[in-house]
Amino acid sequence: MELRQVLCPSPTDVSLETIHTWALWLTDVERRIMPHFTRREARHRVWAYLRGLLSPIERKNGWQVAEAVGDTTPYGIQHLLGRARWDAAEVCKDLRAYIVEHLGDPQAVLVVDETGFLKKGQHSAGVARQYSGTAGRVENCQIGVFLTYASTQGHVLLDRELYLPQAWTDDVERCERAGIPPERSFATKPQLARQMLERALDAAVPAAWVAGDSVYGDNRPLREWLEARTQAYVLTVSGKEYVWRPGRQWQVKTLLAMWEEEGWCRLRAGDGTKGPRWYDWRWLPLAAPLHPHWRRWLLVRRSLSDPTERTAYVVYAPETTALTTVVQVVGRRWTIERCFEEAKGEVGLDQYEVRHWTGWYRHITLALWAYALLTVLRAGHGPAPLTEKKKLQGSTPNRLAAFKTSRRLAYR
Repeated sequence: MELRQVLCPSPTDVSLETIHTWALWLTDVERRIMPHFTRREARHRVWAYLRGLLSPIERKNGWQVAEAVGDTTPYGIQHLLGRARWDAAEVCKDLRAYIVEHLGDPQAVLVVDETGFLKKGQHSAGVARQYSGTAGRVENCQIGVFLTYASTQGHVLLDRELYLPQAWTDDVERCERAGIPPERSFATKPQLARQMLERALDAAVPAAWVAGDSVYGDNRPLREWLEARTQAYVLTVSGKEYVWRPGRQWQVKTLLAMWEEEGWCRLRAGDGTKGPRWYDWRWLPLAAPLHPHWRRWLLVRRSLSDPTERTAYVVYAPETTALTTVVQVVGRRWTIERCFEEAKGEVGLDQYEVRHWTGWYRHITLALWAYALLTVLRAGHGPAPLTEKKKLQGSTPNRLAAFKTSRRLAYR
């Protein structure tokens, strides 16, 4: 049964036991988030907003979310996202802790990528005519850079940053009108990715690998920074990128053109929407890094249907790493595309109606929380048992309280 059915159930399709179980899931999230909101009204609003994001309404904009939670106007929600006093960065830290607790995996992959949010007008923070992978063309949009946590137990969005084109950061007055902090200077997408990776790694988020497409793989400073932290990575690189082999530097497209037809290994890189992803693979050693017992490789993926279609990756990993392991990491990288699709379709990641910097971060952070809850539920990792809840909270919710919570009759 989907969570949205429990948030807005019909009287005949939910048992009291199911209501009680789902209420415990929701209470676990509520317990983590509410300390960040000192005012009772703000606590009421944030919990209503989360319920709206998790509800089955078609659009998760201000008016429809307000309607879904019983408000006559969206003003309360607008206040929560714009003027209420709370720190989205701190709420995001607790999100990270929640994800690690329920989905933590030492072999997880941290994946960086960006997605576009189509917008009209010129006033929303960071909006510009720029390439959007979501649309597949140049559009008027905002670009968000995201960090995904892909473990064996599920994949979920872990962190977020809004990309500001240089035309924005060079215009102080425009930034001020959009509520962008004056200390926020221009940062490339790889630099934003590094900020999020640094937060995750400094917080000891368990992960064995970092992955990303060529926007990040072609950025040598990012690769060098990961190597300085002895952090394994598999990053896509374009044909124009250069790599070092013993004795000289080579352009990737030159190396790809030189490889023979023999010596490829057929391996499966996980499953896609159309079934197993089978490709031919080869790799060759690159110049050795400074860290002993670690190696760099150039990995190449070849399409089975069109052998001329090849994708290259730079790999940095312990010298004992197997090719099969690296191929599985490549397969995990694609989970971020599913994350974007699911988060936009299920919790309204892209359906916000805010223009200011603060509103963007607040909506996105709460949408990430809603998506994390759904992911944890699907993975089957519930909150602590009732006995543990009693120790943590000093009381055990009864069936009546659970029923009232699920029917939106009680918010606290």
